[in-house]
Amino acid sequence: MRQRGHDGQDINPGRRAPEALRLWSGRLTGALGGAVAIAIMELFSAFSDFPLAAIPFATSIVLVMGSPDAVPAQPRALIGGHLVSALVGFAVLQASGPEAWAGALGLGLAIVAMHATGTFHPPAGINPLLIVVGNLPSSFLFVPVAAGALLLTAFAFAWHNIGAEKSWPERWW
Repeated sequence: MRQRGHDGQDINPGRRAPEALRLWSGRLTGALGGAVAIAIMELFSAFSDFPLAAIPFATSIVLVMGSPDAVPAQPRALIGGHLVSALVGFAVLQASGPEAWAGALGLGLAIVAMHATGTFHPPAGINPLLIVVGNLPSSFLFVPVAAGALLLTAFAFAWHNIGAEKSWPERWW
């Protein structure tokens, strides 16, 4: 039986060496890009008022750098998902206050809202939880959410397109 990776690629040991090398080269390049992006996020945290745990992009970086062809890794989902889920978080916070149950409700509503808007980006589900439970100010929508999503999109675009055989994203919107 052939084994396949999460990306559907054959990972059998008997696979021809050039194909396997190209596959692993892409994976290692994505991993390096993810490490660089996380390091940049850590620098941002060090020079801002946001603790690293309150910057909701670590899992987005893993998705965009590790599975760049996935639909949730495209700019519409990356940017839109973070914005939509954050807006849901602020609406829930306004309606309920900073309650733990409301954070859970916000996460569920964000999933529905992202599906309804065609911006489903699973890592963005953390935004309502952070916003509601942390009672975060509305400025969180702009920095780090909007700014971070735009910067990650720009970083992924540059990283994936420098010397690449194929371009990212597959679709912008």
